[in-house]
Amino acid sequence: MGGDTRPAIRDSAQPTGTERRGAVVAALMLAMALAALDATVVSTAVPQIVGDLGGFSYFSWLFSGYLLAVTVTLPVYGKLSDTFGRKPVLVAGAAVFLLGSLLCAVAWNMAALIAFRIVQGLGGGALQGTVQTLAADLYPLKERPRIQSKLSTVWAVSAVAGPGIGGLLAAYADWRWIFLVNLPIGAVALWLIVRHLHEPERKTPARARVDWAGALAVFACGGVLLTALVQGGVAWPWLSAPSIALLTAGLGLAGVVVLVERRAAEPIIPGWVWRRRTIAAVNLALGALGLLMVAPTVFLPTYAQSVLGLGPVAAGFVLSVWTLSWPVSAALSQHVYRRIGFRDTALLGMGASALILFAFPFLPYPGQAWQPTLLMLLLGGALGLFQLPLIVGVQSTVGWSERGTTTASVLFCRQTGQTLGAAVFGAVANGVLAARLGGASDLDSVTRALDAGTAHEATRHAIAHAVHAVYFGAACAAALAFFVLLTLAPRRFPVIVD
Repeated sequence: MGGDTRPAIRDSAQPTGTERRGAVVAALMLAMALAALDATVVSTAVPQIVGDLGGFSYFSWLFSGYLLAVTVTLPVYGKLSDTFGRKPVLVAGAAVFLLGSLLCAVAWNMAALIAFRIVQGLGGGALQGTVQTLAADLYPLKERPRIQSKLSTVWAVSAVAGPGIGGLLAAYADWRWIFLVNLPIGAVALWLIVRHLHEPERKTPARARVDWAGALAVFACGGVLLTALVQGGVAWPWLSAPSIALLTAGLGLAGVVVLVERRAAEPIIPGWVWRRRTIAAVNLALGALGLLMVAPTVFLPTYAQSVLGLGPVAAGFVLSVWTLSWPVSAALSQHVYRRIGFRDTALLGMGASALILFAFPFLPYPGQAWQPTLLMLLLGGALGLFQLPLIVGVQSTVGWSERGTTTASVLFCRQTGQTLGAAVFGAVANGVLAARLGGASDLDSVTRALDAGTAHEATRHAIAHAVHAVYFGAACAAALAFFVLLTLAPRRFPVIVD
């Protein structure tokens, strides 16, 4: 593996029953599709949901509540899966997710729907983290790129297809079917897991200690800080009393987490996650990945419609092309990292990503649709070379008993990076618009004016400059990821041979 091996160490904890892997992998792909779809599927159904239930002023929590619950529970489920095994955690998480889906389908008002979306997210955290961990358990190192590329494909396609599926169900059936369709799909995945996943018996302490105090502290700290990031600049100004109070409380709770985890016998977030150079570097690099991904996923559709004049379907295509190149590049990345190693492959991918993102602000105005489309196709290929080698590599540096915690820490950092990116780049875009238009302006109100035909050409120029600034910020995030890997990650990962 390009020298990324340490033959003296072996992981003997691979699951048995490999002849059943096909059924288990099918279940994992279904579970991954559900987790990815439900992050975005509600977006295009908001008018129908608000028209039925009301509550327009706080409908954004339909997305934020789900994503917050997923993010803050990832470390908890990672540790639980290392303690009790993947199967019970995945089964319990799938059951909670399906219960939340059923409750969402019968919600009677917006507050109830938001609460039930949070229940969904509590199960979604188990689906997302445990699926990625099981993928590494099921396959030896040389075969992991195959399953991880499949999961990457499912995630990318599901995330992009979510809004379209939600819109179709809301328009031609009823918005409640957005949640009801989860039940048969999830039931099939759950049955396949129960029927076909047989983990080998492992030695577990007779009285396994679960750090419930740490879990509660992590949940509270993550929830408060992420709420501050999600709602700051949206529900209230950044320097307002709610933002300051939430950020202060979050920092205080972070101190509580550190104190509780230091005293815990089996901490939810063990210190070795950050003491080991390889894991710490990958965590920081994937946090930067989450940050930079906000630029295309959030701002490119607005750019395509407001600046290029494309319709919603064409704008969605401009964004979705990276779902074609990303999985292909990820699948082929094994041929690269076997020659030059995990770190150098990731550096190659992120270096290319930084250049592509930096090129976006130099696109002509108004430009042609093929120009950002080509950049997105190239960006997907570059990020495929970056993300998958790091995930496969970091999972391969730990044994079974640490793999759930390690995988959860990586996914937690990526999710947190996306949340931070949405807050930071939203502020950047709104600041540029206000400067260009000479007043208090924000992207949402400006794009609504364009849709209504009440804005002039200067507004389009302002949006183009705002999105260009966001892409420049994303290029800086890519450069940060490159620098972290170059200076912190070891050139050869200390891989445990399967």
